[in-house]
Amino acid sequence: MKVLYLIIPLSLILSVSESEAQINGCTDPLAINYNQAAIINDGSCIYSTGNIKPLSSFTLAGTLSETSGLIFWNDHLWTQNDNTDINIYCLDTINGKIIQTYPLNGIENKDWEEISQDEDYIYAGDFGNNSGNRTDLKIFRISKNSLLNELPVIDLIEFSYSDQSDFTSDEGNTDFDCEAFVASNDSLYLFTKQWVSNKTSVYSLSKNPGNYIAKLRSTFDVGGLITGAVYLESKKIIALSGYSNTLDPFIYLLYDFKDHDFFSGNKRKIEISLPFHQVEGIATKDGIKYYISNESFSFEPFVNVSSKLHIFDLSPFLGIYLNLPIPYPDSRNKFIIYPVPVHNFITIRSYPDLLPADYAFINLSGQIVKTGRLDEGYSSIDISGLASGTYIIRIGGKKKYSYKIVKD
Repeated sequence: MKVLYLIIPLSLILSVSESEAQINGCTDPLAINYNQAAIINDGSCIYSTGNIKPLSSFTLAGTLSETSGLIFWNDHLWTQNDNTDINIYCLDTINGKIIQTYPLNGIENKDWEEISQDEDYIYAGDFGNNSGNRTDLKIFRISKNSLLNELPVIDLIEFSYSDQSDFTSDEGNTDFDCEAFVASNDSLYLFTKQWVSNKTSVYSLSKNPGNYIAKLRSTFDVGGLITGAVYLESKKIIALSGYSNTLDPFIYLLYDFKDHDFFSGNKRKIEISLPFHQVEGIATKDGIKYYISNESFSFEPFVNVSSKLHIFDLSPFLGIYLNLPIPYPDSRNKFIIYPVPVHNFITIRSYPDLLPADYAFINLSGQIVKTGRLDEGYSSIDISGLASGTYIIRIGGKKKYSYKIVKD
């Protein structure tokens, strides 16, 4: 009998095994299309629109009626106005009161629309361009050390957009307005406020003083007008603030992206339950607690909203991504179940002495539609086969615990 030997290159075996191991897909358990087997996030996650209310809100001083940007630095919040005011204001994070005012003498505020920062500098963006006809777009770079010494050293960054050729004045009818930008380790990144398309485009330019062409990087449909941005570079999180054409505010979360391709990762819109609030600035220190400011808005006699500072907790949306500890069960809640509402996978945890335990999903007609057994530690259950609606989860043996959930 003749024996045949098949020789397969080791590199081919390794490449096949690596490709099998590295499955692309949606890696976020909060997404509708979460793929439990996915290892590499391909940016395909789809989310239901979230909704959030502020933990607390504070009315700002009348001096800040046109607050237009926000940063968290030196354990305080800092903001600016978008009119002729050349001051930067230091605010108390507890109540939004002005602690100190820092004048930036020698420069002009034509339309300051955003404030950003890196380790050494604060950047004030004088690039408001509602009519699309400005040819003097600029960003002021202020040394942090000099500001605290009340002798601010200010440099100038000037720029134009790489793809803008039409400078015809047309109020509120341009895609070359800008009210949001972030400072990275390597560059500044601008997020445009596009009045026509309701999208935002990202442009990059140098952080060093000089005159530059801002390079177009990418565009994404946010379904609204972007007015503020905050970047946690080490955590790959960008949060954009904005509002719709009817002044319904929102936060757009971008996270788990590749390098500085901000739209390559997860993209989730969270509506804010504050109608007619023209949100302008957004800031955070840890990626969970966010501060958002709105400028005053009046439409007499129906609407009269004063400038305010709002505090939000985004742990329901970013806690799993940031690997924050899920709340541990207590004497009242023996089992912790998340996320709620649930899409395809639901996770349950409890005390070790209560696990393993049997579970059953029961619909509102009283029918048991799914059963199984919870293991020790965390148990992730695939309920993608269940129809959307409300269910009762019954857990336990002789002593049973019941919880209501909603499946999208």
